[in-house]
Amino acid sequence: MYFKDNYEEIKSIAEKIYHHPELGYKEENTKQTIINYLTTINPNIKLDYFSTTGFRTSLGSEHADINIAFIAELDAVYAPSHMYADEQTGAAHNCGHYTQVAIALSLYNYLYQSKAYKDLTYKITFIFVPAEEYLDLEYREELMSQKKISHYGGKPEAMKLGVFDDIDIGICVHAIGGEFSKRTIEINCDLAGFLYKKYTFKGKATHAGFDPFSSINAYNISTLFNTAVGLGRQQLKDGENVRINPIVMESDMSTNVIPNQITVGTDLRTRSVDYMKEVAGKLDAAAKGSAIALNGEVETKTQMGYLPFIQDRYLSTFVGEAFDENNEIEEIWNNNAISAAGDIGDLSYMIPCIQIGYSGFTGTIHGDDFIDIDREFIYEVFPRFLSQVIDKLDGNIDTSKIYRRTYQDYMNVIQHIVKETDQI
Repeated sequence: MYFKDNYEEIKSIAEKIYHHPELGYKEENTKQTIINYLTTINPNIKLDYFSTTGFRTSLGSEHADINIAFIAELDAVYAPSHMYADEQTGAAHNCGHYTQVAIALSLYNYLYQSKAYKDLTYKITFIFVPAEEYLDLEYREELMSQKKISHYGGKPEAMKLGVFDDIDIGICVHAIGGEFSKRTIEINCDLAGFLYKKYTFKGKATHAGFDPFSSINAYNISTLFNTAVGLGRQQLKDGENVRINPIVMESDMSTNVIPNQITVGTDLRTRSVDYMKEVAGKLDAAAKGSAIALNGEVETKTQMGYLPFIQDRYLSTFVGEAFDENNEIEEIWNNNAISAAGDIGDLSYMIPCIQIGYSGFTGTIHGDDFIDIDREFIYEVFPRFLSQVIDKLDGNIDTSKIYRRTYQDYMNVIQHIVKETDQI
């Protein structure tokens, strides 16, 4: 009843956010839209704010032994060619985060209005996190220089600020890309981790017509590097879902001067940290070898992105049990892995996490035509299913299977990865 009665309002909120997308750490209107809804439902709600636009609120006893976070992401993608992109910022909601927010609000409404949260043996905390998408980096670097943030990603930033210190389990949901003939959910879909490599190839500039003989062509070095990367792809393990995408980031090229400097950047995605470090070493060797071969030099810079996300199989069993008893959702996908990444991987290093996928969209995720089409499923049926998952978890969690690491543990791992993969 609660989900059906609240469907139109929840759908309206989702549409409002979809048509007013905002990039990470800038989600002011999205934040206010959510707060307006929550305070209407619960005028006495307690909201705790963090970072630029993040906030959280809890339902349940302060004395509960377990605190489960339901996490929703606020930001959009930079996609100026999307059919509903913001004309000023280029932001577009073609990753489905706007539906996460709506789903979280639907679930909060049910738990609060029905008083069902009072019967739970655990506390549930709704956390609205900014800046999941790894983009708009110049702006985020500006925030870092102003000491306003320390991390590009919203979840690592929240981890640093202690937002997850009292959380034992993290639950996220995420749109599944592509169209489905049947209403579908997904569990245990692991995500890749990634880092950035920036190679600045240095040569010697001369007049391209008068004296090319004494030059060292930095562009040619970068071309040789790209060739080496291409030829080396057959040596990469298929099971690691490796993705490498070199692009020219900076150059000083003109047609009458031999270029003496060019920066090539690439992300490197793998399913495991160990293989990420191994492939990073191969990229470094290709860059160094290309520079040596053409008498130039290369400087490298490593920037960590997100850790791989291995979904917690134990927690996913509760989702599977709820699906087995559900008569509204037709199919479940299980144990896939994709090369997409998310900062849920970083949080999962600290506490066990799952991310439940849901269908109901058309167009390509992160594409120009992405939009929800099965709104009843997304904004009514799926939140109702999540309430079943919440019931399954209640009183049944084996605390011996819950782990916890500190933010400093996390930072030690990140720094170790960067140090090991920044060798040139």
